[in-house]
Amino acid sequence: MDTKVLYVVAVLVAALSGGYYYYSGKAKKLDVDSAKNMTYSAQGVHLTQTDEQGNLYIRAEIKQLQQDMQQKTSRLDQLNAVMYKQGKPDATFYSKQANGYDDNSKIVLLGDVIATKLSEQGNKLEFRTDELTGYPKTGQLETQHQVTVQSPNSEFVSQGLKANLNNGQYEFFKVRGKYAPNS
Repeated sequence: MDTKVLYVVAVLVAALSGGYYYYSGKAKKLDVDSAKNMTYSAQGVHLTQTDEQGNLYIRAEIKQLQQDMQQKTSRLDQLNAVMYKQGKPDATFYSKQANGYDDNSKIVLLGDVIATKLSEQGNKLEFRTDELTGYPKTGQLETQHQVTVQSPNSEFVSQGLKANLNNGQYEFFKVRGKYAPNS
């Protein structure tokens, strides 16, 4: 057999097998966008985050975390977090479960929720409810569920809450409670 014929046959076999390989596997190729469809999970998460100036912003402990990259959602179990302002604890949050939406720009705390706002004088304002929605970037909290509010001078129940943690403005609805000023 002539080497020229062998060369042509080899090129033909390579082209046919390459074409077959390319077209037969096309439907089974790994889609590059499939990485966005991944769901990640972790247990025993300890988070420390700083703000743009490098100051401590938040510390959190989470028993279990699941994050869906395509939906941009997350689910956290046993959330225990402390937010800081100028290096000092400013607010604490605890919940049995938390669901984050839109890359955690909205977080819904569920089940035995305790949110505490700490003051520079050492006083604390504590909110207890079964559901609380927070917007971390704006420092806003809200719920339409019953909230028990405890402060050093008072304790009351509200049917809903809107709060701005940045400026300390709180809005309560249908309030029932007792007030005992310091004497």
